[in-house]
Amino acid sequence: MREFDYIIIGAGCAGLSLAYELNLHKKLDNKTLAIIEPREEYSRDKTWSFWKVIDHNFDDCVKKTWKNFSINIPKKTKHLECISYPYQSIDSGLFYEKINNKLKENKNIFFFKDLNEINSKNSFIFNSVVSIKKDHHSLWQHFCGIEIEAQDDFFDDQIFNLMDFDCEQRESVHFFYTLPYSKTKALVETTWLSKMNNTSQMDYDNQLKDYIEKHLNLKNYKIIYKETGAIPLFYPSYEIEKNKINIGTAGGMTRLSTGYTFLNIQEHSKFISENIENILKIKKFEISKKYQFLDNIFLRVLHKNPEMMPDIFFKMFKSSPKTVIKFLSNKSNFLEDLSIILKMPKWTFIKALFD
Repeated sequence: MREFDYIIIGAGCAGLSLAYELNLHKKLDNKTLAIIEPREEYSRDKTWSFWKVIDHNFDDCVKKTWKNFSINIPKKTKHLECISYPYQSIDSGLFYEKINNKLKENKNIFFFKDLNEINSKNSFIFNSVVSIKKDHHSLWQHFCGIEIEAQDDFFDDQIFNLMDFDCEQRESVHFFYTLPYSKTKALVETTWLSKMNNTSQMDYDNQLKDYIEKHLNLKNYKIIYKETGAIPLFYPSYEIEKNKINIGTAGGMTRLSTGYTFLNIQEHSKFISENIENILKIKKFEISKKYQFLDNIFLRVLHKNPEMMPDIFFKMFKSSPKTVIKFLSNKSNFLEDLSIILKMPKWTFIKALFD
């Protein structure tokens, strides 16, 4: 069986982003790459949204950009600006199409359905496949979103709703998220931060129908797209292997307190591309220990006091939106971190620190 210099296992967001970065910077002109991906064809199956705190390669895949947003708890709403760091939403279908078309032009890149089709013994492997069971003891961010189309103009497409906590919590943390792509189309998502043992939280279709018709007060619409997902709010554990690096969520690129992953993947891909010739000799790329520490405390509070979380998220935005966005996107400095921390219920977080 044929051997390759590099192997990428899994051609989703992380695997394709890395392959694109390597190809873009001509790291594969004299090297071969095998991409292992079982799917027969690609179609839109995800929506990746984030604050644009860094430049990336996929502005042409952005479905919509917003410079205003809101956050809601019962009887209170904040309207905020994000002009410095606009919020972007990427259509995965456009992302897949752009990258696959580019990669197919390179004669040194090959696609396979299964790792057993090639000899991987002497290759350097980048793995993006997460092998975690959805146990009943760990916290997850699980969600379902539908893109809907109203019969008439209905949405204000200049502002998106980041979190609407004015909904049933069921002893967990639950909010709705609305991205208006136009005056007639929007992605509406129900999101839970919880363990995966409460099946009543997973009646996503009923939750969305009830929210759209009774809360948004939209009666006449059709569903044109649907997506579901579950993001682990913990870092997967893997055995360390000499010639293997995990990437994407498998490589710890998900920010545990937010679920944001896309831009972390882009930074990791760039880091690997820049250091590919000496990849075994350099320090591991990871989300800053500072954020790992703060996120672990945050998740302890979420686990012990879920009823407090809507108010905690709302109070966080008493800091300037720019500060909060930088904090949520791993770009804040010490004073900005302190500004966020001082908005939190101190005794609750101090107790969580020592749990």
